[in-house]
Amino acid sequence: MPVELEFRAHWAIKKWNMDLHLAGKNRKMQLSELEEWREKAYHNSKERTKRCYDKRIKHKEFNPRDKVLLFNSRVKLFGHGKLQSKWDGSYKVIDTSTHGAITIQDDTSNTFMVNGQRLKVYLEPQINMVEELDVIEFLEINLDFLVSYTGESLLFSPFSFYE
Repeated sequence: MPVELEFRAHWAIKKWNMDLHLAGKNRKMQLSELEEWREKAYHNSKERTKRCYDKRIKHKEFNPRDKVLLFNSRVKLFGHGKLQSKWDGSYKVIDTSTHGAITIQDDTSNTFMVNGQRLKVYLEPQINMVEELDVIEFLEINLDFLVSYTGESLLFSPFSFYE
């Protein structure tokens, strides 16, 4: 060896019968195993993230001729149209695919494909003209009774009750 070793280091190498070439091979093996573990940990992390993401996805079923609303992600909350709805529509479903892409058609017969996660079913309002509306009847307050009970005129302030 070109480098002089101290007696103790030389004694330790002899005692352990350590071969530097064999130690180099062992170190390379350890590094390759470490690289494999890192790869496995990386892929497991990706799978866990994907499972967590997929758990939040709501699976929606659309059939042809369904009416749907399209989510408009470009609506600005501040500025113009604060109260503007984020849902555009209604659109008619033309075709569905197995991977989640939906072909929709608007009122002017323009067709385009969108991701199914951007759609929700549009429930048209059911308006029956024959339907009877509930009428709330207001009770008339007998003003004569109030005048005779309080002994005052009907023109009073809202704080007169607390006096």
